[in-house]
Amino acid sequence: MTTSFSEFRLIPALNEAVADMGFTRPTPIQAEAIPVALAGRDLIGCASTGTGKTAAFLLPILQRLHVGGAHGRCHALVLSPVRELAMQIDEQALAIGYHIGLTAVSVVGGVDMRPQERALRAGAEIVVATPGRLLDHMRFDYVDFGALEVLVLDEADRMLDMGFLPDIRRILRALPTQRQTLMFSATMPAAIRRLADAILRKPYVVELASGAPATTIDHALYAVAEEHKRDLLEQILSAADCESAIVFTRTKHRARRLAEQLGKRGHRSVALQGNMSQGQRDRAMRGFRERRYDVLVATDLAARGLDVSGVSHVINFDVPTTPEAYTHRIGRTGRAECSGIARTFVTRDDHAWLRATERMIGASIRRIGADEPRRSRRARR
Repeated sequence: MTTSFSEFRLIPALNEAVADMGFTRPTPIQAEAIPVALAGRDLIGCASTGTGKTAAFLLPILQRLHVGGAHGRCHALVLSPVRELAMQIDEQALAIGYHIGLTAVSVVGGVDMRPQERALRAGAEIVVATPGRLLDHMRFDYVDFGALEVLVLDEADRMLDMGFLPDIRRILRALPTQRQTLMFSATMPAAIRRLADAILRKPYVVELASGAPATTIDHALYAVAEEHKRDLLEQILSAADCESAIVFTRTKHRARRLAEQLGKRGHRSVALQGNMSQGQRDRAMRGFRERRYDVLVATDLAARGLDVSGVSHVINFDVPTTPEAYTHRIGRTGRAECSGIARTFVTRDDHAWLRATERMIGASIRRIGADEPRRSRRARR
């Protein structure tokens, strides 16, 4: 197993970028995937969220484009399921690419298309896009994939869950067939295998993920009546060990209303849900990352791929819609080898979900008493 980034034999500028970003040693997915991607092979990388997949594909891409003298046209395309993740990847691509003079652009919905059009016309070397907005641009002749060398499908299982497969197939038809394709996914259901078989050539498979949550996460559930959920949430958020929390709800309306209720109780809270404009969503995420908010109340929009450091707690106010989403949600804490706490509120209507989830992770989820949060209560913020 590779234990140092120096073993990848990256160019000096990328080693400098790695040091500037605070990377000390490769994560398991980086150690396995980077040498394969650097060698030009197609790759399937299956690893849990929060394990460093973004750097696992960006570093090889940037090395390849720099060595090949790529400039002025799109040479790499990264497809992502949600705007926030695409913008996060774009930021990291810009931060690393700055060291070698390569540019990136995020092509996402909810914002003005004109700055994206200008960047595409100017020939940004790396395009990070959500499928729907990319197809909007592809109706015009300024989108040129003739020089494309690398395609990345990030969070591929999530893209299929969200119904993007027809859009992905339309995009694939416009791309050169001679390319390197890298697919990253937190899970590997049959639909992902079929897609991989169709578009990858003799891929190297790195399979590090399992259905079980990361060992860094202390996860447990409370059996609670629906009408007592808010009181229990208040106890957990007021505990001394709760520094920042993401609270997941099932619906957009509930996320907005719960954030407002928590704000009235003295918590610095903000909602993140699909009815918000892109500007509102950006401000909410920025405020949470910068610790102007301690509590982010979100729908599953925030459950995949988003990297926010230092989240101490994840609370499933409502259980997820699927067992797989349980691991994705609670993976917002306990990231990058840090520890985290996840708690799930389960009502008597959720027993079928609970049985299916315990079957998927291969273990029972610990039950805890409703009096546990009271032992470490603190004054309300």
